[in-house]
Amino acid sequence: MKISKEEVEKLAHLSRLQLDETAVTSMQKDMNKMLSFVEKINELDLEGVEPLAYMSDEVNVLRADEIKQEITHEEALKNAPDKDTDYFRVPKVLR
Repeated sequence: MKISKEEVEKLAHLSRLQLDETAVTSMQKDMNKMLSFVEKINELDLEGVEPLAYMSDEVNVLRADEIKQEITHEEALKNAPDKDTDYFRVPKVLR
């Protein structure tokens, strides 16, 4: 199966893309390469091969969340440019 210039132009129209003549030719060439690759895969005997959901069997191991008191309340407020007794003071952002 080959992709024609008209099919590329139709896809570009449906995608709301404006392609010039060189872009249409380049896109047609790229799509034909993709189709030839898929045709090569279709030639393989894949009987009994399970489809992959993930590329590896590795599992993402996450650590458990632990609450730690890294710095004290006073240390956090120590270098603040403007602070109240318990909070950072920041400029008003909503009017």
